[in-house]
Amino acid sequence: MMVTYSFATIIVLVVVLIVSMFKVLREYERAVVFLLGRFYEVKGPGLIIIVPIIQQMVRVDLRTIVLDVPTQDLITRDNVSVRVNAVVYFRVVDPKMAINNVENYLEATSQLSQTTLRSVLGQHELDELLSAREELNKDLQVILDQHTDNWGIKISNVEIKHVDLDDSMVRALARQAEAERSRRAKVIHATGELEASAKLQEAAQVLNKAPNAVQLRYMQTLTEISNDRTTTIVFPMPIDMMDKMSSVFHQPKQQKNESS
Repeated sequence: MMVTYSFATIIVLVVVLIVSMFKVLREYERAVVFLLGRFYEVKGPGLIIIVPIIQQMVRVDLRTIVLDVPTQDLITRDNVSVRVNAVVYFRVVDPKMAINNVENYLEATSQLSQTTLRSVLGQHELDELLSAREELNKDLQVILDQHTDNWGIKISNVEIKHVDLDDSMVRALARQAEAERSRRAKVIHATGELEASAKLQEAAQVLNKAPNAVQLRYMQTLTEISNDRTTTIVFPMPIDMMDKMSSVFHQPKQQKNESS
């Protein structure tokens, strides 16, 4: 009886060992296999065989990983305190290097992203953080990719999500934007006045060459006024008429002086 139980136990153990030898890896997975503690090879995907006891494997996911970088406090080059967070997209391109060259590539990439975010953005001014997002994202991606190349990791993209300012800085930026809009409005108004004065000068020169055109303009203005619902009509008096009346009043005085 004891021999039968021992034999059955041995058979069960053998079956368990044989079953444990077979591993199935998905298309996006790879197995870094170690033989007696030394790197052996990278296997997968599909069905692979791992010899128990003398071989061990570590699964590595080759899909793109989305890493959320925690909010970082930093001071810009123009001494403004801001809070910035970002997201990093990366993937493992060399499973051997990702396992052998760094203890935990996820944690290492996260910490590197945080320090790089503070150091790179701290070299720029606040206006660049708010308006030059694309350039800053590219700079972060290049720097991170260079540092993680020895880990077998490819940084595909870095995106700055939020740049948070304190309330006083938000109010200061609002005042600055309002002043800028006011300045632009004044410049546009002054430019319009300059162009209008130039056109009026040209019109005056044309009317001066054709005095009858001035009378036609008077008639057109009266027509426009009469179409409106108004009880008062203003008749414009030509300037030359005033000159003629002035000459009439001054002529008798001059003749009297000459006769005396």
